[in-house]
Amino acid sequence: MISGKILRDAIISGANNINNQRSRVDELNVFPVPDGDTGTNMGMTVGASVRELEALDDSCTVGEAAKTAASAMLRGARGNSGVITSLLFRGFSKALEGKKEADVADIVAALQKGVEGAYKAVMKPTEGTILTVARVASEKAAASDAADVPALWDVVMAAGQEALDDTPNLLPVLKKAGVVDAGGQGILIIFEGMGKVFHGEPIVAGGEAAPNKAKLSTENAGKGVFTDDLMKVEDIKNGYCTQFLINKYEGASAAKMRAFAESNGDSVVCIEDDDVINLHVHTADPGKILSEAIKYGYLTNFKIENMHEQFLARQKQGKSLEKQASAEKAPSQASEFVYAAVDPSRDYGFVAVAAGEGLVLVIAFVSKIKFSIIKNCFDCTLVAISLAISFIHFDAMRGVGVGTIAAAILVGRWIQLYSNKLHIFDKWSILE
Repeated sequence: MISGKILRDAIISGANNINNQRSRVDELNVFPVPDGDTGTNMGMTVGASVRELEALDDSCTVGEAAKTAASAMLRGARGNSGVITSLLFRGFSKALEGKKEADVADIVAALQKGVEGAYKAVMKPTEGTILTVARVASEKAAASDAADVPALWDVVMAAGQEALDDTPNLLPVLKKAGVVDAGGQGILIIFEGMGKVFHGEPIVAGGEAAPNKAKLSTENAGKGVFTDDLMKVEDIKNGYCTQFLINKYEGASAAKMRAFAESNGDSVVCIEDDDVINLHVHTADPGKILSEAIKYGYLTNFKIENMHEQFLARQKQGKSLEKQASAEKAPSQASEFVYAAVDPSRDYGFVAVAAGEGLVLVIAFVSKIKFSIIKNCFDCTLVAISLAISFIHFDAMRGVGVGTIAAAILVGRWIQLYSNKLHIFDKWSILE
């Protein structure tokens, strides 16, 4: 049996786990539109429940914990996968309503309720997505003979991972991109965080603070994740990801609103509770959707994003990552200067600036030492510093080749050798 406190802490742990790894999930996002925000949206959805769950007393029931989480997620749900995630937890709320504690049968029923609600809410359920992962996990859980909730959750995780690994075989776009489904990966990360609490471990600690500080990686670079052969920007017909809450008037119909959205867009997910409708749709005309929605209640929590711009930004990032990956795999064949993707998770960076010949001339003039000698010492010192920094940070020689070292040693000597013939510099007596 699990108590309300355990379920409360498990959901908080799941929220922290997805937010810690949201950038990893963002990088997998290629379906239905490669706009790179699945992890962020799922993190914000589940994260919306954390504050309200933390306010619950340790004596809360599983019914209270599930209802609190589901209600907060419905209002905070973002994106296609975020709304589906909120529906899965809404299943927990329905199945555990009025219960003080939950046993294996209750958790199985909660998973089944969530999957059932998610499939009903999606206009055209697509296999190879978060829906598949949740469904397979639910089915395997129902067929298991687990004696307690921790053992049951092990079954859920194993089945979910197996289903996730199979998603590229169900969705050709995933196989083409060389990735698994982002939403499926996201829900397993949430379940992983919950499982730690079910097994008696501490709540997963929160990590990154900013939802859009994505750590870049070259893991999937070169696999065509955001390249033209996967999708072209003109293929996105309904280019505005539109989402908002409808605070319902009396008699408002979520079914009618959903039908209108389906006839004027795609990727429609529409959920409701007693007071609020949460509508998500990809559409070519957000204004048309909003004009219809306002008939059903007053509108709040708007999110309208241009997916053409998101896709182009991710495509540009993907090309940078491919260049970076190529340089990392074959450093010996790379050019001296590698232009890699900027990592926005770093708070600061370093820029090295060499003052050049002007400084050498000044030092030579002041010290009365020959320009050639100062030049030789100056160049060799800079190369030595560059090599030291390279070996300290990269454990290899980066940006300094044999030609650079040879030039540092020989240029000064060449200047000394030919200085008598460089009459253009006769006014600089230090060259003599």
